[in-house]
Amino acid sequence: MALIRPSTLLLATGMSAPALWHAIIVKDLSGTVAMERFLLAVAVSAVLLAGLRSITAVYQRHRIATAPVRAEDRTVIEPPPNPSE
Repeated sequence: MALIRPSTLLLATGMSAPALWHAIIVKDLSGTVAMERFLLAVAVSAVLLAGLRSITAVYQRHRIATAPVRAEDRTVIEPPPNPSE
């Protein structure tokens, strides 16, 4: 699990945006409660994105295994023998 990826922090900010709004703008919520909610959102978003990455990793492996290969990339050209040997 990657807790400090930009995608994780962005999702956590979106999840805890109402708490951050009330703590910073409206001032009816304490900053510690808002930060606790943000840290909880970081953990939850890290788990959710790790699950999403594991699900979509199957498609990437399948795409690489079935990727078309050009004919000239399939041929193996042997290097000429070294005359000093």
